[in-house]
Amino acid sequence: MASEEGITELLNRWSTGDDSARDAVAPLIYDELKNIARNVFSRENAAHTLQPTALVNEAYVKLIGVDVEWQDRGHFFALAARMMRRLLVNHANSRAAQRRGGGALRVTLHEAMHGGNDAEEDVLALDEALNRLGELDERKANVLELHYFGGLTQPEMGEVLDISESTVRREFKLARIWLRKLLSDTDADAR
Repeated sequence: MASEEGITELLNRWSTGDDSARDAVAPLIYDELKNIARNVFSRENAAHTLQPTALVNEAYVKLIGVDVEWQDRGHFFALAARMMRRLLVNHANSRAAQRRGGGALRVTLHEAMHGGNDAEEDVLALDEALNRLGELDERKANVLELHYFGGLTQPEMGEVLDISESTVRREFKLARIWLRKLLSDTDADAR
């Protein structure tokens, strides 16, 4: 695998029109995106109608068209995580609207995280929870987004968010506690 600096340099050269940089970095990016998608889908319900390869292809096409000066490899893959989240949410909304004639079925995050419903509903529930958390604490929501949709490790999340690994661990732990509280509140409301 190419070094972080090498990927960043290639990305930046590519964004300025250097076709040789595109040819060099494209397979590296694509392979990493495939790994991220596999990681994301490993936590998804097996009945998900969007396949990892299709997700990677859509994300790749969108990412190569972005006019950005890449800070580093982490910046690129953080944007990839956000892009994959949007694609999954858009796909889930579309599928839910088709099946129900409009309006996505709401489920508890507990059901979403434990595979109690179909994959599209899982993605919508997680997206809604991350949006709610983002209103309260954007960094915690970013940590969970990078974990669930980007498949990043804690050291990688620290690099992307420019925080220490210990801060990532603490933020991740607190965000998970918040999710559990949301689950218990949602479950209580459902009764």
